[in-house]
Amino acid sequence: MLTVIEHLLDAGEVASLRRELETAQWVDGAQSAGTRSVAVKQNRQVDRDCPKGRALSDTILRKLGACPQFVSASLAEKIWPPVFNCYQDGGHYGTHVDSALMRDNVRGFTLRSDLSATIFLSDPASYEGGELVIEQEFGAQAVKLAAGDMVLYPSSSLHQVTPVTSGQRLCAILWLQSAVPDTAERTLLYDLDQSIQNLAAARDATDPDVDRLIHVYHNLVRRWAQV
Repeated sequence: MLTVIEHLLDAGEVASLRRELETAQWVDGAQSAGTRSVAVKQNRQVDRDCPKGRALSDTILRKLGACPQFVSASLAEKIWPPVFNCYQDGGHYGTHVDSALMRDNVRGFTLRSDLSATIFLSDPASYEGGELVIEQEFGAQAVKLAAGDMVLYPSSSLHQVTPVTSGQRLCAILWLQSAVPDTAERTLLYDLDQSIQNLAAARDATDPDVDRLIHVYHNLVRRWAQV
């Protein structure tokens, strides 16, 4: 499932992040690439030990926790702190798949990557190229969203970032471990939860049909969740 979450960050929040990133500590993105991915990765990213980068990551984590659509679509159990990256002057990331297990030996943190996410921080009209191309069952889909929007997709997908031929593409990327690791089950839960929310908004607070659907939703989560 590929899910777009619009307006995760508003225009003011995007502008503030971009200003702060100007004085962050940037390093070669190849430092965090795997042995095979390093050959196809050309970008810069904020050093993971940069205090400003950590503070900005925490800001985004708070926004995610307060976003009902993200919570519903991800059922996140663990989240790898967001990483900020920059593509320009032909920068790109060739076709790759994200690591299944991600471990931070310094912090003693291990995560199984079920879902990956990209939060766009640049106006799409300000740069050429830089599409996030995700290969799915029925073909590849190119994603280039408005600043402040996020796309969420299975980490098991082959994907790439096409070369940025002009301008600058700033993004935040993150990975998460879901309480429901199976993509098909998680998709059914998301569709059911979205329908419940839409029905609940149009019906009385004590509507028995809505209550029954909520009952079904939580029992399915109870059946499929791995915590």
